[in-house]
Amino acid sequence: MLELESTLSGAAPDAIVTRDPDALPPLPPQPKSVRDTGLELQLLVELLAKTIFVGGKSHLALLTSKLRLSINVLREVLDFMLAEQLAEVAWRGDSDIDVQYQLTTAGKQRAATYLERCPYVGPAPVTLEAYRVMVARQAEQAPRVTPDDLAAVFANDGLAPALRERLGAAMYARRSILLYGPPGSGKTALARKLGELVEGLIALPYAIVVEQEIVALYDAAQHLPPGPRHAQQVRLASERRGSDTRWTLCRRPLVALGAELGIDMLELQRDGYSGCYRAPPQWKANHGILLIDDLGRQRVAAADLLRRLSQALDQGQDQLSLQGGHPFAVPLDVALVLATSLAPEALLDAAALRRLGYKIEVGALAEASYRKLFRRHCRLAGLACDEAALGYLIDELHGGSGRALLASLPGEIVGRIADFAGFAGLAPQLSVAALDQAWSSMFAVGAAPAEADLQESIQ
Repeated sequence: MLELESTLSGAAPDAIVTRDPDALPPLPPQPKSVRDTGLELQLLVELLAKTIFVGGKSHLALLTSKLRLSINVLREVLDFMLAEQLAEVAWRGDSDIDVQYQLTTAGKQRAATYLERCPYVGPAPVTLEAYRVMVARQAEQAPRVTPDDLAAVFANDGLAPALRERLGAAMYARRSILLYGPPGSGKTALARKLGELVEGLIALPYAIVVEQEIVALYDAAQHLPPGPRHAQQVRLASERRGSDTRWTLCRRPLVALGAELGIDMLELQRDGYSGCYRAPPQWKANHGILLIDDLGRQRVAAADLLRRLSQALDQGQDQLSLQGGHPFAVPLDVALVLATSLAPEALLDAAALRRLGYKIEVGALAEASYRKLFRRHCRLAGLACDEAALGYLIDELHGGSGRALLASLPGEIVGRIADFAGFAGLAPQLSVAALDQAWSSMFAVGAAPAEADLQESIQ
């Protein structure tokens, strides 16, 4: 039986502090010594030696940029390497910081050994304990979702008021959400839009050290840079310096996984090319949303997948292991969103469904909402919306075929009208003929509106 009670359906967090979503999270102070970094000197020696070995003769300013450590820290490491005859000054300018370093012959040999054992070259990691402290602090400061937030994000999506309220309540309480409904009803698009409700920036380390092994956490594809709303604040903060640049500011992530998900993907994976471990997706989703799309079509049973995630969410931490079996725990502060086109009762038993937080059906749109959404797609495509043609689409094409007014269809229809017109070298125009042409390209005309047809329409 799934153990989903406390987090997936459970009570809202005891205390979530309401704060200004535009405020920047405080970053740790810049380390002024090796001791301040929390790292062992040998780890920094190895990382610095590999960096110089790969880059060749290197200026001190360049090394601070690559390792994201202060000049004071690097000087301490370099002084040790100079004393051990692993490095030497290649050139010195007029100022104390205008210095270039290179490896000695012994240093090159040592660096080659370091690279063979671990090819990682990049920002210096932070300690796991420092990361735990930051996650706890940011979890306490997470802003609550408000009705105004919901109205702003879903202003043009034609969602029924009851559906909006359920989404808002679930996001406010950070409970799990199961979105279910037919293919093409807009579940995935809706789930992704929930990411816009998770406001503000988070502080994230580029990498973390665990038992002398480096785990890369930052992922440019998932951890997006601050948008225009925060750009000036971030620029001013960077100009003030004084912060530990091993951390970066990014938007709260939305990490989406689909049918490709296997249970092994939720564990640490060692990257042979970079020489470090890659954080699993649920870890990358910290302070944001983990979306499991197409639930029930993964390479793992839905019950097993939820059991694996629920154990971590219930405890607020995930148990992971390095190669060789060394276990360790990482804090987990994630909102779980599930989406499926299958009947929920076919995936999970009644007890498991009861323990899931919010079960929200996403079905056909009301006619007024469908019309509004179609007009919006016409505006986005620069296409004049002919109301008579829109009526034909609803009454004749939808009504005559029995196909539901699903949220994915307006965008697909308008897009195909533009496709056909562009191919013919004409300006797109909404007409009965254009609608018939687009419609026939989406469905097998005369066939029943089966799931396969609906899936075909959104590909």
